[in-house]
Amino acid sequence: MPATPSLPVQTPVTANAMSPGLVVLTLSLLLGLQPIATDLYLPALPALTAGFGAAMSQAQLTLTALLLAFGVSQMFWGPLSDRFGRRPILLIGMSAFVVASVGSTFSPSIEQLIVWRAVQGAAMGAGVMCARAVVRDLYAPTEGARVMSKGLTGLGVIACASAPLGGLLSDLMGWRLSLMAVAVFGAVTLGVIAWRFEETLHAKNPHALQPRMLLGTWVQIARHPTFCAFALLAATSYCGLFTFLAASPFVFIQVLGMSKTAYGLTMMTMSLSYIVGTFICRRLLPVLGVRRTVAVAAVFTLIGGTSMGVLALMGVQSAWAIMLPFYLFMMGHGVHQPCGQSGAVGPFPKAAGAASALAGFIMMIAAFLVGGWLGKSLAAIQAGSGTVLPLTNGIWLWSVLIALTAWTLVQRFGESRSGPERAVPTDAAQG
Repeated sequence: MPATPSLPVQTPVTANAMSPGLVVLTLSLLLGLQPIATDLYLPALPALTAGFGAAMSQAQLTLTALLLAFGVSQMFWGPLSDRFGRRPILLIGMSAFVVASVGSTFSPSIEQLIVWRAVQGAAMGAGVMCARAVVRDLYAPTEGARVMSKGLTGLGVIACASAPLGGLLSDLMGWRLSLMAVAVFGAVTLGVIAWRFEETLHAKNPHALQPRMLLGTWVQIARHPTFCAFALLAATSYCGLFTFLAASPFVFIQVLGMSKTAYGLTMMTMSLSYIVGTFICRRLLPVLGVRRTVAVAAVFTLIGGTSMGVLALMGVQSAWAIMLPFYLFMMGHGVHQPCGQSGAVGPFPKAAGAASALAGFIMMIAAFLVGGWLGKSLAAIQAGSGTVLPLTNGIWLWSVLIALTAWTLVQRFGESRSGPERAVPTDAAQG
């Protein structure tokens, strides 16, 4: 590939008529697609599995297929949004999300449900990817982390309501109504985008879809040490959460004997600890900066994961032996996600869609691989000889990896630098 001139990294702020409150609401709805598509139906997952007479591995596919499609689709949505803008991609993606959610509700077999969930995940990719890109369109990196934290606080509120509502709907009216509630949320989000959202990308990139330029952009992004540090932080933190989301309904309901409603309320308390983490993030960022804030949060992460793992190995199998340590993990997660997601996109103001897509792709591919491992590890629960160890050992492992990333790579490369050696090719970046 011939060399192209380089453009130093800049931090433009795009003028936009949307109020700060509307921006945060939009971010909350778009980022909230993830907990709605996962947390809302998790309490119904054992009943759904039994209703279809499906194997545990098939039940896990309803989650992992969604996440795989979610991750891969962002690699397409990102460049498309850099080329045509965020608004049209959001309208297409959210419309498809509603259709796929309705299809999931009325699926006659587990195989069709898996297909519809994959379509749902691909559509969800447009919303979440654009949310991260919108933050970079409108804000410089440090302020972007604070705004992303506010949006993720909204995600936490949505997650708080999702699991209890899903458990209640499943207990009272069956698991299909839990899936229909996802379609209702998608329709509300589509309405907000259609009526209130204004385009945030005012310098569209006409070269964004050219294969040669797109490949060059992705290579430059993937080689950027700041991107690698923050993308790995976000991915390891999300994998810890995903391990809990995928394993907890079977551990809490089938091993520990919780009702679906009680499990939903337990998930709500987990989300509350995450919200606390996002508030802590916003308080620490102006005082400590991004790198030191992440390092402090990793202390909570490691203490939580290690405590959970040690208690389980000592034979303590109870809901609170899992949840009390996990509250610490989730407080750290409330810091690592806004800092990781905004930090990965920060160095690329003119290729925010592509950077957001690649970061999301890495996160979801990692989660997909974790889901495949969990499907095999949880088979013992379906056979009636379950244990909490697949959950607790998994969280422990991820807490160690998160702390190592936060204390090494983020500390060394977490400060984005300007200059030609940190640039995206001009033709791939300019609008």
